[in-house]
Amino acid sequence: MSKANNTQLLIPGEIDWQIWTVVPNGEATLHSSHPVARPSEIGKPPQGDLVFFFPVKSLTALPLHVPTGDTSLFDDLAATHAERAGFRPDPFAGQLTDIFPLLTNSEQSVFLSVVLRSPQTADLPPTSPKAFDISPRAFPVMGNTLAVWRELGQWVFAIHQDGKLLYCQATSASAPSPDATLIREIRIAIAQLSMQGIRAEPSSAIVWTSDPHTETSLLSRSLSLQTELAPRPTPVLPDPLSKLLPADVRAARRAARKRQNTILTIAALAVIYIGTVGYLGFELWKTRTTTNKLLAEVKAVAPEGEAFALHIAKWDELEYGIDLNHNTVDILNRIARSIPANSGLRLTSADISATEINLRGEAAQLQPVNQFSLNLSNNNDLAAFEWQVPSPRQTSRGWEFNFSGTTP
Repeated sequence: MSKANNTQLLIPGEIDWQIWTVVPNGEATLHSSHPVARPSEIGKPPQGDLVFFFPVKSLTALPLHVPTGDTSLFDDLAATHAERAGFRPDPFAGQLTDIFPLLTNSEQSVFLSVVLRSPQTADLPPTSPKAFDISPRAFPVMGNTLAVWRELGQWVFAIHQDGKLLYCQATSASAPSPDATLIREIRIAIAQLSMQGIRAEPSSAIVWTSDPHTETSLLSRSLSLQTELAPRPTPVLPDPLSKLLPADVRAARRAARKRQNTILTIAALAVIYIGTVGYLGFELWKTRTTTNKLLAEVKAVAPEGEAFALHIAKWDELEYGIDLNHNTVDILNRIARSIPANSGLRLTSADISATEINLRGEAAQLQPVNQFSLNLSNNNDLAAFEWQVPSPRQTSRGWEFNFSGTTP
């Protein structure tokens, strides 16, 4: 069988990235595992169409219950709901949203709206995928089930209703077994869904893990659910695939400018064509007058084109000032959320710019410093920075540290 007909699935694993090969009318088989942090570090995949599955931490799930069965309204309703929740995808960054219906009838509908965070170049594989999807959709389950598994070192969970994905979320928990932090986030998610009029009542739970010694009693007891421990199942290719299609922001802007230049060129050619027709239809002295008039008009329009180009250049220069991802106060707030609560750790200085961060601080104990270092590396809101976290230095007052982060 030709390898060109195979489909390659690039999926996040427990602590690595995995490539699964799907042959036509066959089951997926594991091709290779790659212990790297980001998919851009993976080499060229095997021959065939590549489907990339975003990890749960790369997206936000926004289920919605609406009193209508008109599917043509779903996109607008989902966009309004996302804006109210504070999510507004960059229109130049490609198709970063999709909708997955669960229930649709003449009176009401329930669907899952997914909003993808604008991926950086390092968040995508070096080979351009043919299609994109999200990792929970690669592992369908039956009935009303709570699925829990580790993804790239962190626990994530998904709630299914009648075998369809209703909600999914990445958590900050990274313990060997499901702990109180994970259980608390699951409870909050179920409560929030209930407040929206969405029934999320799992009748059972399943924990996917490669470690047979994983402890599930706390999860089962806390949520009053019969819990099964099993290896993560073989992934499947969702049908249909999602409409997610991220694009490079700068490439999109260059394409928009190229389209604009094309329009201006066509308009200029139209003016030249009209001038040529006038030249052929009038006497020489009228032709000279017409030509001079056209040249004067072109000269008059030229400053407007230059002003527009200057406007675009100035607007691009303001990117670091208007984009919240580069706002120093917002970055400091993200750093503050990474400080362990009630740990006594404090920052003595923080030098922050859009591309570089230098943090100095101290703590009475070593453990809060190490936890702060881990939190910075695992903070999704600081994923654009690569952190350098040298060992802390012990002093008479405790432990001092000097961490730095830079954008690639």
